[in-house]
Amino acid sequence: MGEQVMGSAVEMVLFVFLIVLAICIVRLRSLFAAAMLFGIFSLLSAGLLTMMDAVDVAFTEAAVGAGFSTVLFLGALGLTTSEEVSPVKHRVVAKLVVVSTGLALAYGTLDMPAYGDPDAPIHRHVAPHYLEKSADEIGIPNVVTSVLASYRGYDTFGEVTVVLTAAVGAILLLGGRATRRREDTEDAE
Repeated sequence: MGEQVMGSAVEMVLFVFLIVLAICIVRLRSLFAAAMLFGIFSLLSAGLLTMMDAVDVAFTEAAVGAGFSTVLFLGALGLTTSEEVSPVKHRVVAKLVVVSTGLALAYGTLDMPAYGDPDAPIHRHVAPHYLEKSADEIGIPNVVTSVLASYRGYDTFGEVTVVLTAAVGAILLLGGRATRRREDTEDAE
């Protein structure tokens, strides 16, 4: 019981840090500082996901969010200025859309079972099916591998596609700038 209370306290502290970081990122004008805080945000998110026993998602967040995305932000920042050039005008309609979307998402969570509820539908129907029948249905003895490779195959394929698309976009973005630089120096000579 004491470990669960301690875990909940750590989760709350991490969640508060995430909210504070998000507010700081929104208010920053230095793009370099924003990129660094995005990396810290992803790292804290990975810690929070680890505390919630979603280690596979935490690894992905740490690798892609804190690692790869931060490198991409810094690479893109090398191609631009380090300060925001024009002030952002906050329009009332945009704020209303963001607030209404947030309220709709919060309303959608009211019907969810409590976090860690052993009587939640996933613990009564889905998880027992995977644990009992995955070896027979899929032929893979490791349940985690069978879930990721087969039951969630389309989802996993989608995640891989997103990462590949981001990598190709980054290569095109960074490679295009280098090609333009070479052409500019050749034209100057």
